[in-house]
Amino acid sequence: MPKKPKSKSAVKSGRATNRSSSDRVVYPFTAIVGQEEMKLALLLSVIDPHIGGVIIMGHRGTGKSTAVRSLADLLPPIKKVKGCFFGCDPDRANELCQDCKQKFSHDDRVATERGAVPVVELPLGATEDRVCGTLDIERALVEGVKAFEPGLLARANRGFLYIDEVNLLDDHLVDVLLDAAASGRNVVEREGISVSHPSRFVLVGSGNPEEGELRPQLLDRFGLYTQITTITDLDQRVEIVEKRERFDDDPVAFQSALTSDQDQLRRRITRGKKLLPRVETDRALLMQIAELCVSLNVDGHRGELTIARAARALAAFEGRTKATVDDARRVAVMSLRHRLRRDPLETVDSGARIEQALGEIIPKRATTMTTGRLAAIR
Repeated sequence: MPKKPKSKSAVKSGRATNRSSSDRVVYPFTAIVGQEEMKLALLLSVIDPHIGGVIIMGHRGTGKSTAVRSLADLLPPIKKVKGCFFGCDPDRANELCQDCKQKFSHDDRVATERGAVPVVELPLGATEDRVCGTLDIERALVEGVKAFEPGLLARANRGFLYIDEVNLLDDHLVDVLLDAAASGRNVVEREGISVSHPSRFVLVGSGNPEEGELRPQLLDRFGLYTQITTITDLDQRVEIVEKRERFDDDPVAFQSALTSDQDQLRRRITRGKKLLPRVETDRALLMQIAELCVSLNVDGHRGELTIARAARALAAFEGRTKATVDDARRVAVMSLRHRLRRDPLETVDSGARIEQALGEIIPKRATTMTTGRLAAIR
């Protein structure tokens, strides 16, 4: 049986943040000014977690970590097995932890509850034990039980694992995350004793490219790559300062004033998740997406898969049952930016090469709007 942490200090370095468990008022997602690409990428990853996560790279102080932490307060609740530390989905028998499997083997009507989607932050200084969890070997040998102290990967199951300054993450932790992300399970082995549990999460990372690039193995695991820069529009810069000062002066009142906007966006997300299985992508569009990836010499097939999934998620978010050319155009740059072949000394492409290829292969419709499309969420 997994043991819950004994004190608040035990989880202070990497706690799950959500509406029900955090006393701290979070800056509302709908109050974030500008940075439309970043917000769109995060929303699409909520609609369809299979997109593969989001990497947000940009200047310091541009709202990267604020946006991710604000996501926790926005996510609709999920159905889970009551009392399960891992938040197992009762409708997915093949992804249950050992305790939940035993419950279902004895009773088909296991109690369930609604809970917040976990958004867990992985601090840079975290140890492997803190991330993966620990086994009490002495208790296992003396009492014959697998005494397991769950780590951050356990808390992140069915949620989001956020890594700030992801490009500074230790290599050994990168390997751990890659293993868990690939298998959907976390395995802890000590002295011949092994414990595994479900750990299916959406990886979200942020960082400053001036402080170093990501390892290619980890970079390829992110579905979407967004680049954000310091806003230069004077009106928006003033709006950022005004909103932040109002929030700092009275966080509760500021959040309350945006309750309607937050609820409206939360309903759009919920409807989008329900609509997603019905969204179709015709073969002609898939052919154009494949041609785009071939023309850019994108290795592997994750490029096509990511564009197709992100386009469907965008259509679902906007209440449509068919992905369009415009949807593919709007997600192509952030789906391929980090997958282009480049010189080792070259930084991640700004998107100009992709935009040029898009213009040749997926013509832009006269009615297409590639900016300002998220204004409705604010």
